[in-house]
Amino acid sequence: MQINWYPGHMAKAKRLLQDQLSRVDAVIELCDARLPYSSRNPDLNYMTKNKARVLLMNKADLADPSVTQQWLSYFKSRGLQCAAVTAERNAKEVLKIIERLTREKVERAEARGLRRTIRVMVVGVPNVGKSTLINRLHGGAIAKVGDRPGVTRANQWVRVGDYLELLDTPGMLWPRLDDPVAAKRLAYISAIKDEILDTYALAVSLLEDLIVMSPECVQKRYKLTDLSLRGLELMEAVCRGRGFLLRGGELDIDRACAVVLDEFRDGKLGRVTLETPAALKKPETKEPEPEEKHGTDGQA
Repeated sequence: MQINWYPGHMAKAKRLLQDQLSRVDAVIELCDARLPYSSRNPDLNYMTKNKARVLLMNKADLADPSVTQQWLSYFKSRGLQCAAVTAERNAKEVLKIIERLTREKVERAEARGLRRTIRVMVVGVPNVGKSTLINRLHGGAIAKVGDRPGVTRANQWVRVGDYLELLDTPGMLWPRLDDPVAAKRLAYISAIKDEILDTYALAVSLLEDLIVMSPECVQKRYKLTDLSLRGLELMEAVCRGRGFLLRGGELDIDRACAVVLDEFRDGKLGRVTLETPAALKKPETKEPEPEEKHGTDGQA
């Protein structure tokens, strides 16, 4: 599945992000814990390399916890601070991470008799939960959220307490998604709009991947008796198992496709991680070194 999607608003978002970087003290990058590698934008990784930063693997409640630990170890070995979180539940833990990340700047200001406001930028690809996290930290709905990409279209400053401001940024993909596997996985988590995709091909591909990764969950959820089925035969078996029928007994393939995608995204197929560090095609280089490093590593 070849996907090439770089809307104009993302090019604008990149320019705005670059303009704001000089004004922030630290960067929080969010990725999806179900695909911690594919849901990281390499452009963001490079652009923020000179800032104190931390990677939050969000939606950890939907991911396989044992694989999450593998990814935490992997990122730590590459010199990147990281933690696994669920934005809806771990606001207090994230505030502690921000405090550790910016402690040196705060202490330097206090040594001069100042109490300065800390500004933190929140970045990531679309639909990884940036606005949800900011709303939880703020304590109310101030940033627009949605279970689809492109809800946040402009930078938005949000005050959290008296001395912390967060910058909510639009989700940003990179100009060429030339890795078809990564592009497909981003589509699975709705980082790319369904409207521009072949949802039948996407749903079939997702089911086929899940049969390999978590066969028991798929078999139970869709009442499948033959896990060797692929393609159209597999989707037809899902229709029969879940009773997705039109008038006259015709199989409702469109409904089955929509349900498969929605149920995976909502975590109804169990805790599944789509990629592991061991499966990477080639050894990765060390993360770009930030100007300041502070210890944050673990699962919130």
